[in-house]
Amino acid sequence: MTTAETAPPPPMRLRELVFGAACAAAVRAAARLGVADALDNEPMAVEKLAAAVKTESKPLRRLLRALSCYGVFAERPDGTFAHTEMSRLLREDDPNSLRAIALWCTEPWTWDAWPKLDEAVRTGHNVVEDLYGKEFFAYLNEDAPESADVFNRAMTRSSEQSAREVAALLDLSGARSVADVGGGQGHVVACLLDKYPAMRGSLLDLPRVVENALPRLREGGDLADRTRIVPGDIRAAVPVEADVYVIKNILEWDDESTARTLGNVVRAGGPGTRVIVIENLVDDTPSMRFSTAMDLLLLLNVGGAKHTTDSMRSRLTAAGLVVDDVSPVNPYLHAFDCHVPA
Repeated sequence: MTTAETAPPPPMRLRELVFGAACAAAVRAAARLGVADALDNEPMAVEKLAAAVKTESKPLRRLLRALSCYGVFAERPDGTFAHTEMSRLLREDDPNSLRAIALWCTEPWTWDAWPKLDEAVRTGHNVVEDLYGKEFFAYLNEDAPESADVFNRAMTRSSEQSAREVAALLDLSGARSVADVGGGQGHVVACLLDKYPAMRGSLLDLPRVVENALPRLREGGDLADRTRIVPGDIRAAVPVEADVYVIKNILEWDDESTARTLGNVVRAGGPGTRVIVIENLVDDTPSMRFSTAMDLLLLLNVGGAKHTTDSMRSRLTAAGLVVDDVSPVNPYLHAFDCHVPA
């Protein structure tokens, strides 16, 4: 029987790779059906599990057997199925849940876009605008509200998890203020304000984004008196002065937008300002399979790109920053600690 630990020879491995869509679809199906949520700590017969998720038992067994080959669920000798470390991550209530991310990476638009990857590679341009007749996020918000909701939930969950790790890594003990640039709902700035009770923070992002800022940061929240929420397009201006600027997972656009954003931060902070850029990398990381896949997805949907260590350094130095240190935040994020020279 094939297991997650089996190492097949190259011809079989290639056959498996070209059926990669089946694996992605199986993870998506399990997530949408709520199989991981229905399966408790004890192994469960497939018939009982099928009743819980309202499916037929025979096709559900086929789905679970396929996923078990990849270590997502485990089939036991008596025919029951049990959780694995990976399958638990599909539970909605798991503190490290990846259910929303699993759904986001397999949303319907991705199945339209992936077959056109050769076209994107030939031209260097995204294919979504040709597919749907509009820019990607306009398509999401106007024509695919369910996918937009999945995207928002995925980004929220991902930000919640990584913000704690970012705050644990960064030593901002000498700073009085921090600005979370393009910070979404403000998870990073909230974690930093928790860590440093005397610090003040600012959250900058598009108006429709900061409208949904964490309740803790808004009026009536426990961090509101130390937080300034600033709506605006950071590619146009960064109207906030701070000792430290944190820029996390947003420098994946075209080079011009990236350069403008970094330039706006440098001008806003001035000499001596500390700038910390946190990004996924496609080199020197244990998450290369994930990061390179996301890199290709960015090419397809917005024409953006993940960075190598060198390409990130070059963009930072071109903006006038000095890179002092590069360190891992977790297996898939790196922090570039920089300053604006005098």
